[in-house]
Amino acid sequence: MAAAALSASLVCAPQALALDAQSLKKEMVGQWELSTTERSKTCVVTLKSDSTPQGLKLELEPGCAKALPFTKDIAAWNVKGLDIVRLQDATGQPVIDFTEVESGIFEGLRQGEGIYILQNLAAARSLAKSMDQMIGDWAMVRGNGRPVCGLTLTNTEAMADNFQVFLKPRCDPAVEAFKPTMWRLERGELLLMSANGDVWHFQADDNAQWRLVPDSADPLIMLRQ
Repeated sequence: MAAAALSASLVCAPQALALDAQSLKKEMVGQWELSTTERSKTCVVTLKSDSTPQGLKLELEPGCAKALPFTKDIAAWNVKGLDIVRLQDATGQPVIDFTEVESGIFEGLRQGEGIYILQNLAAARSLAKSMDQMIGDWAMVRGNGRPVCGLTLTNTEAMADNFQVFLKPRCDPAVEAFKPTMWRLERGELLLMSANGDVWHFQADDNAQWRLVPDSADPLIMLRQ
């Protein structure tokens, strides 16, 4: 009986993997945005279910090669293994492999270039709207409402897909010492970064405020002005 059960499980395992791969293929059909981590360079990719000699058919919008030069080598897509979404060249070799890191958000690494994001086009455009809403003047306050600092988030690109931030005069010494120069949104967090690489992570709360994490007894909160 044990041998029979083991034999049955060995037969079922590949079938389950195949079913999962087929499900992922169906879920991926549609429009996606391929971008740098903070969407300063974007490309719309339409993944299709039609088969081609290279894999599965896709379409890249005309501006893709200019925005992301490596996309000129992409000829098809496919699912490899259980959960790898591969954008591949005409010979079937990977141009970039993506794995899901959050629901509907995939990350892929190109050596020497960095991380790229593949996400549902509608969700990506919603994020762009969110970023637009972040631009402007903000106040940092403590949990009791005591002002700590004023700062301005801009849409001026700094480096590595980050944007410039400027502190206003008379900030709290702790903020002055940190002295953020760049910001970005990443995986639902607002990141403030200093010139020496230090990062403060803020998460949105139920009151449309951004709180420094990990939280503390005397929280640091960002409020829109």
